[in-house]
Amino acid sequence: MDWRVFAREMASMARDLLAQDSVGATLEHITGAATERVAGCDAAGILLLHGDRVETLAPTHDLVVESDRLQEHLAAGPCFDAARTSTGERVFRIADFTAEQPRWPTYAAGARELGVGSMMGFLLYTEDEDFGALNLYAHRPGAFTDDSETAGWLLASHAAVAFSSARSHAQMEQAMATRHVIGEAMGILMGSHRLTEEQAFDVLRRFSQEKNIKLREVARRVCEEGRLA
Repeated sequence: MDWRVFAREMASMARDLLAQDSVGATLEHITGAATERVAGCDAAGILLLHGDRVETLAPTHDLVVESDRLQEHLAAGPCFDAARTSTGERVFRIADFTAEQPRWPTYAAGARELGVGSMMGFLLYTEDEDFGALNLYAHRPGAFTDDSETAGWLLASHAAVAFSSARSHAQMEQAMATRHVIGEAMGILMGSHRLTEEQAFDVLRRFSQEKNIKLREVARRVCEEGRLA
């Protein structure tokens, strides 16, 4: 591998990642870059865990989705364990699925049927939190080399920072939108019921708690219908 070329590609990719306008677009850029820049990679995706439930993000091939579903069904597998990080491992590499895999024997048998020959996974993390795992698949056994693993690790490092930035930006936008709609709903209640700002917010809050409806949804209904419903 020409590492000078790879370094320039990583620098360009880092700028591209930060320029994406949504979390989804950022993740698709990450998995697409994996198939383009990591030697041997035929498919890539990001696996998130919610308890024991798996969520597959930005898969480049149906193989990724099928592999994640299999691991969710078994509650075990290399990607599953990497995302869970209970073992403390941040990188895994399975060179050859035609060979015996004592750690994940049931998953390995199913993966072979799906057409997986070899795979790698990288925990996406920053100092503050873990985001899941970036997983790379190859149809051919032995497709991934030491250079492939290094390239994947570098990509995952860039990806984790970009993912964190994109998610933080999306959360901030959502918080601002929520504050705006709540403020608009409070204004409607203040005008129609002669309430103070504090009283209007308390009306929204109590309705939200009593009906078990999110405060933002209560506010949205007030904005659309002009009253609590």
